[in-house]
Amino acid sequence: MTSDKIPLQSHSLAIAQADYDVVRRALAFITGHWRQQPELDEIAEHVGLSSNHVRLLFQRWAGISPKSFLQAITLDHARSLLRDSASVLDTALEVGLSGPGRLHDLFVTHEALSPGEWKAKGQGLVLHYGFHPSPFGEAIIVTTHRGLAGLGFVDNNDRAAALADMQRRWPLARLIENEVLTLPFAERAFSPQEWQADRPLRVVLIGSDFEVQVWESLLKIPLGQATTYSTIAQHIGKPKAARAVGAAVGRNPVSFVVPCHRVLGRSGALTGYHWGIPRKQAMLGWEAGCVGAGD
Repeated sequence: MTSDKIPLQSHSLAIAQADYDVVRRALAFITGHWRQQPELDEIAEHVGLSSNHVRLLFQRWAGISPKSFLQAITLDHARSLLRDSASVLDTALEVGLSGPGRLHDLFVTHEALSPGEWKAKGQGLVLHYGFHPSPFGEAIIVTTHRGLAGLGFVDNNDRAAALADMQRRWPLARLIENEVLTLPFAERAFSPQEWQADRPLRVVLIGSDFEVQVWESLLKIPLGQATTYSTIAQHIGKPKAARAVGAAVGRNPVSFVVPCHRVLGRSGALTGYHWGIPRKQAMLGWEAGCVGAGD
């Protein structure tokens, strides 16, 4: 990696973060006025920009038009994704890859801490953290010497709350701020040009055996696809544990990379998301743009 590559990628992520603030406000407006099906002019007026500016912003941020983005996050589209979710996961389990979306995947490799290490609640574990721009607002990145252990988001500029949210997951671990160490992980996670099969992003899963099993299933959901809690429960051999699966999905500490945002309610509804429904909508729409860009 050349010395000028990191600043260039960081600059791109900073621009994406600024764009996300407008997208977030647009999504909030659309969600609050969905019965009226607001036109682009109305959305643009709400966010204080011209229609053309909003169109260009969505193209830059998601790679698709506002209309295509909104279609990607509708209930009808979600239901169409779920129609094939079972067969998609079947294929992933059979071949050990993430099925037809593999070309666009993060190429993640992962390992889990031993049950004993997890039960120690992080005692003796040294974690480094840093705050970095992302396409979905400012992110907090947490790493160990073995790989990426946590990825969350900052809301309302409250970094302390984002850090506390991570620290409560491993209360006895020692957290040290070091953005130099965490920066490469942020750029690998959020820069599609860095999603390369020969340089997989290493993730460390820190949770109970059941949680890790669920999180490993999440890693098999291809980019641009979705599944349900009940489908995951069936695939891990616990068909009656959909509610427990939902709880484990909610405790996933590695947002976006371990894609809990790709799990939907049985009806296709975008059910609760730890980092907020608008962010879940944004991720699904952004990923639809990534898939479309590769077609």
